[in-house]
Amino acid sequence: MNLTEFNQSDRCEHFSCPERSVSPAVYILLYVCSAAVVLLTVCGNLLVIISVLHFKQLHTPTNMLVLSLAVSDFLVAALLMPVMFIWTIESCWIFGRDFCTVFWLICGFLLIISIYNIALIAVDRYLALSNPFLYMNRVSVRITCVVIVLDWCVVGVYILALMYFNRNFTNSVMCSGECFYLINEIWTVIDLVYSLIFPLSVIIIFYTRIFVIAKKHATAIRELNNHTRPKTQKITSHSMKSERKAAKVLGILVSVFLVCLFPYYIYSLLGDVFEIQTETFQKITILVCLNSTINPVIYALFYPWFRRCVKLIITLQIFQTDSALISVLS
Repeated sequence: MNLTEFNQSDRCEHFSCPERSVSPAVYILLYVCSAAVVLLTVCGNLLVIISVLHFKQLHTPTNMLVLSLAVSDFLVAALLMPVMFIWTIESCWIFGRDFCTVFWLICGFLLIISIYNIALIAVDRYLALSNPFLYMNRVSVRITCVVIVLDWCVVGVYILALMYFNRNFTNSVMCSGECFYLINEIWTVIDLVYSLIFPLSVIIIFYTRIFVIAKKHATAIRELNNHTRPKTQKITSHSMKSERKAAKVLGILVSVFLVCLFPYYIYSLLGDVFEIQTETFQKITILVCLNSTINPVIYALFYPWFRRCVKLIITLQIFQTDSALISVLS
C-alpha cells in the first residue's frame, strides 16, 4: 500500500477537471456496467461469507482465512469500488478533500489486509501439507480466528500511525479535483517493506515449499496406488489428495491476486520516474479492486462445496431447521 503518488511541483496550477467527451448513451452505459460489477462483487463475496458462517461443516481453519479474505473483498466492493468507478467516469474527484484522505486510508487498509490474508493462507496450507497430524491437533478454528483478529488490529494500528505521522506532509499538497495521499520518504520505505516485501516474501517462500511437498505427495500416492494397501493407507492417500487440491486452488487464488496487485506496486515505485497519468493510475487501481470480483468466481469454479452452498442459499433452504448441519462437502 504505497500511497505516495507523484511530485506536485506545478501540478495544481495546471490541473483542471477535463470536460466529459463521451456521449450520454456511453456515459449511462459506463455507470450501468460499473453498478453491475459492484453488485456482482458484493453478492459473490456475501455468498462466501454466508456459506462459511452458516454451515458447520465449513468451520475449518482454512475456511476462516477464506472468510477473512471474503470480508475484505466485500468491503472493497461496498466502500471503494463505487467511488473508484465514479472518479474514473467523471475524470475528476468530486467527493472533497477530507473524503479523499479517508478513501485512501480505507484503500490501504483493505489492500494490506488482503495481502496478509493471502500470506496467512500460504502458511496454513504449508502447515497442513508438511505435517498434517500436527496441523489437525494444534491448529484450531479458535486459534485461527484469534490470529485473524490480531492481523486486522495490527494493520489498523499501522494505518493510523501512517496517517498520524504524515498528516502535515499530506496537507501541504492537495489539488482541487484530484485525490492523492502523500507520505514522506521514510514512510515510503516502511510502507514498502511492511505492505509488500515482507508478505510477498512469505507467500513466495511458503508456496515454493508447498510445491515441493505436493510433488513428494504425488509420488507417494502413485507408489501407494501400485500396491495393495490397507484401509489406513487409503485414507492417507485421500487426505494427501485433498490437501494438494486445496493448495492448488489457493495457489490459483494467490496468482490472480498478485497479477492484479503488481501493476499498482510498480506504479507506486516508478510513478515519480515515469510520471504516469491519472487515467492510467485509475485503471490500475480498478484492476486491484476487480480482484475482489474474481475471487468468488474462483471459488465457484473450483470448490463444489461453494456451488452447493449457493444453491441452498438461493433456494432459501438455509432458513430450514438444522440447515447449518446440511452436508455440503463431497
